Amino acid sequence: MNSVHHRTALIDGHEIFYREAGPADAPAIVLLHGYPTSSFMFRELIPLLADDYHVIAPDHLGFGLSDAPDAADFAYTFDALAEITSHLLDHLGLDRYALYVQDYGAPVGWRLALKNPERISALVTQNGNGYEDGFVESFWTDVWAYGANPGPDTEPAVRTALSRDAIRWQYLHGVPDPSVVSPDTWEHDFALVSRAGNDEVQLALFRDYGNNRPLYPPLHDFLRTSEVPVLAVWGRNDEIFGPAGAEAFARDAKDAEVHLIDGGHFLLESHLDVVAGHLRGFLGRVLGVPPGGSGRG
Repeated sequence: MNSVHHRTALIDGHEIFYREAGPADAPAIVLLHGYPTSSFMFRELIPLLADDYHVIAPDHLGFGLSDAPDAADFAYTFDALAEITSHLLDHLGLDRYALYVQDYGAPVGWRLALKNPERISALVTQNGNGYEDGFVESFWTDVWAYGANPGPDTEPAVRTALSRDAIRWQYLHGVPDPSVVSPDTWEHDFALVSRAGNDEVQLALFRDYGNNRPLYPPLHDFLRTSEVPVLAVWGRNDEIFGPAGAEAFARDAKDAEVHLIDGGHFLLESHLDVVAGHLRGFLGRVLGVPPGGSGRG
């Protein structure tokens, strides 16, 4: 089994942590995590891909083991996260790669695809929205209200998302057998979100989230015109991004492959083997890599 390397790179003056595995000359796949986690969410998926792919999984600025400058010193937006990720991939010499996006990783990934569409070999979305379809109203009402009018009337509702209970809920809701989800997941995320000043980092991104929605029409145009292969593998019980968000990709992506699985938001914690099976099958078909052989020779 290939080793997983834990590295950092200085990008735009910030130390960015990333996990790397697999042969450097194999087809590349970039894994982009969501809120409130980090590349830690991919810790068990990476070894399942590394025999055949060059895998890169960064921590966004402000998350995981990457630098987390004070929100007073750095303007946290999804544009900024995408720019740093783009510069990291340039630093690593990646000029062609598949993207696997989840939650916050989706708007970061869409920006990468729209900036350099020729670099994208395939798109995989796992509970990462690219459409107005799929936003579960009961979850998003408070986020939209805070983004539209940030202040003391709207902030308390979104601050609850930083609590241990709310983070635990993200991992456990919609999972048929919650006992298969390790408590290490939410305890790890809660500890990092609870670092001094990180609440303001997360609040800044909550405020900015609505600015991702104007990306959707150009994303749809990209899907239609590029005919990039798309896999949507989705926890159908997700109460953040509902299954309509997965099914919507079939409107614009040619021959989109959509799988709704009996799980929740963090599907890798309960259905790792199922997701990995769909992912390896999809990548093997669209990138021409047979299982167990990188196709490099």
